[in-house]
Amino acid sequence: MSTPAPQLNVSDLSVEKYHSFSDATMDTLLESLEELLDGLGNPSYEVEYHSGVLTLLLGDNGTYVINKQPPNKQIWLSSPFSGPKRYDYSPDTDSWVYSRDGRSMGDLLNTELSAALRKTVELGLEKVSEQVED
Repeated sequence: MSTPAPQLNVSDLSVEKYHSFSDATMDTLLESLEELLDGLGNPSYEVEYHSGVLTLLLGDNGTYVINKQPPNKQIWLSSPFSGPKRYDYSPDTDSWVYSRDGRSMGDLLNTELSAALRKTVELGLEKVSEQVED
C-alpha cells in the first residue's frame, strides 16, 4: 500500500479578491478583538497587527497567531487550544473554511474564545464579501 499524495487546494480566487477578502477579514478581526479586549479590561490581554500577522495574547489562555498567506491564498491560524489550521476562502459559505473539517475560522474562534474568556464572543467573520470596502 502506498501513501496517498497530499491534497493541495488550488484556489480559484483571483489575487486581487484574495487580498480584498483577507484584508477585510483581518481588519474585522482586529476591530472586533480590540473592542472585546477593551471591554474585558485585563492588562495581560493584548492584540497586535503588523505586516499581515495578527497576534492575540491572552495571558494564561495562550497566544493566537493569525496571518495572511498570499502565495497559497489562505489565512493561517495557530491556536493554543486546537493547534495550526489553514483556511481557504469558500464562496459557498462566504467565509474562510478549514478543508479538513469544513469548519469556518469565525466559528472556531467564536467557540474557543467564548470558552477561554467565559463570555459569549461573536467576532463577525461571516459574509466576508460584504465586509470589503469599495
